[in-house]
Amino acid sequence: MMTLDWTRRAACLDLDPELFFPISLEGPGRSQVERAKHVCHECPVRRPCLDYALTTRQADGVWGGTDPAQRRELARHLPAA
Repeated sequence: MMTLDWTRRAACLDLDPELFFPISLEGPGRSQVERAKHVCHECPVRRPCLDYALTTRQADGVWGGTDPAQRRELARHLPAA
């Protein structure tokens, strides 16, 4: 079982979750993604967040400072489970 203790230290903890899950990655959604990534950039648990997203194959949202396309690219380089 995966522990999620790191979530209590996340920079996004008290922010609106919708910031990290834009409706679209184009137009206004693109600036929303960039704002979310900026929050992640300063986050002390960025790596555990990204690891969680890769392990659980999160297809949507900004996790660990990455968007879905970036995570798909990273996942291509992970060893098969």
